[in-house]
Amino acid sequence: MFDTRLLGRRPGAMQSEQRTVAAPARMGLDLIAIAAGAPIELDLRLESVVEGVLVTGTVNAEAAGECSRCLGPLTQHVELYLTELFAYPGSITASTSEEDEVPRIEDDALNLEQVLVDTLGLELPLRPLCREDCAGLCLECGIDLAIAEPGHGHDRMDPRWAALAAKFGDPAADQPDDQASQDLQTEEN
Repeated sequence: MFDTRLLGRRPGAMQSEQRTVAAPARMGLDLIAIAAGAPIELDLRLESVVEGVLVTGTVNAEAAGECSRCLGPLTQHVELYLTELFAYPGSITASTSEEDEVPRIEDDALNLEQVLVDTLGLELPLRPLCREDCAGLCLECGIDLAIAEPGHGHDRMDPRWAALAAKFGDPAADQPDDQASQDLQTEEN
């Protein structure tokens, strides 16, 4: 919340605000967000204009979450650039726009929380990654492919043949491998 009484309604009046505040609630997306109570650094300029107060500046915070591929923890520095007009009650902007289109000044105060939530939703990645080349998890066993041995893989049977293999056994298991066949032929000769 910022008090706008010092600005008055004189267009051109300006006030700088530098604060560190605690996040009032978790703000962000499902996989990455700024935690409730985490510090948020605000460096803002509030300018009085004809229709309201124009807020510009930067917001810095640390977001935490999990990688969308390997589900490992990650942190990301977030720097937001804000430019938002808060309309005065009774102004032409307030009367010609929907309430959710342009934020309003209420009781000579502007609340920046919803603007931050909306801006974070646009800036944070929908699929955050711990690193750009994250390989993710193995689809078969779930091991993190970053720590799996090179060439990690699993023999998979075509699902169309799985029912037959279950009923009659795996024909590949019944056949000896090539080296064993060669050894057997060598012994017979």
